[in-house]
Amino acid sequence: MTSATARVVSCPRCGKPVEWVEANAYRPFCSERCKLIDLGAWATEKYRVPVTESNDQPEDAAPGEPPAAP
Repeated sequence: MTSATARVVSCPRCGKPVEWVEANAYRPFCSERCKLIDLGAWATEKYRVPVTESNDQPEDAAPGEPPAAP
């Protein structure tokens, strides 16, 4: 793929334009530095996937009643 037809994306860390080519070992990041900063943010739990508590009881169960065994 030549640079004339290469897709250009923004680095998720710094926003620099990055060519999405096989030669870029750090894609979608612009550099190893941005890649490691992002990895560190995940490792220190700065990014989190939100979790909602679910109540696994059926709607007709009495409040406080434990869930039925399968």
